[in-house]
Amino acid sequence: MLSRERERERGKTKGRLIVFMAGSRGSSGDSRRDASVISFIGGGVCMMNPSWRDEQHPSFINFISSFLSANSYRLNFLPISPDLIFNNGGLSVAFIFETNWDPTRASTVFTRVEELKRQFRFLYVVVSVPTREQNDSFNHSYFRYNIELGNPTFVPVCDREMGFEKIVKIAHARGVCKRQDAIDTMKDERKQAVQGIDLFLRVVTSIPGIDDHDANALVQSLGSIEAISKASKSFILETTDLSVDKADRIVRFFRDPKYYLSPKIN
Repeated sequence: MLSRERERERGKTKGRLIVFMAGSRGSSGDSRRDASVISFIGGGVCMMNPSWRDEQHPSFINFISSFLSANSYRLNFLPISPDLIFNNGGLSVAFIFETNWDPTRASTVFTRVEELKRQFRFLYVVVSVPTREQNDSFNHSYFRYNIELGNPTFVPVCDREMGFEKIVKIAHARGVCKRQDAIDTMKDERKQAVQGIDLFLRVVTSIPGIDDHDANALVQSLGSIEAISKASKSFILETTDLSVDKADRIVRFFRDPKYYLSPKIN
């Protein structure tokens, strides 16, 4: 089995996610676990299936509770279909967690996987295989049941503690991605809005005698080129500080073909 060298700093450091990395079995790199800390904004919720909880050793449930608390997660026990569901940043990630691979349960496990992957967009299957025999058995079953690669993602680990640490890390990473997607969407929308206003100003200031101040006054009061084209002279005078001459120019520009088709010299 993989030797353990851990440093657990479970001081409740608010706003940080404590994650314990582990090398994979048989890798050429160092297989020791190194504690690393990843920035974490806000907290999340871990929902645990009570039936799954009752199958675990009390010391492992205590480990889970402490680990979640140290990483600002709340733990709730609910009758859910998966073993665990994490809600982080508005995104739900479901997990099947086999804490000690049992070859006799292979059919039950993979049947359950097929059912749950149709219910959850983000589903992961974490399997603890502490011995070489269990690891070989799991690999044989994986290919025997013709699981589509990556649908869902399976995560073999060396022990159950490492498995739960991986689960928290996956849920956290998904939440960060969700948050970043929202930020990127807001940036794109802002960019489009700025580009739209810039286009608006260029169109309006193309009217002879209308400057940037006038265009900004029109966008604040009317909001769109279409609204300006339909506005009456009196309405423009009532809602902006434009002069009578400028209001008349705007109305004529949009409604009088003789005006907007005639050559202009600014």
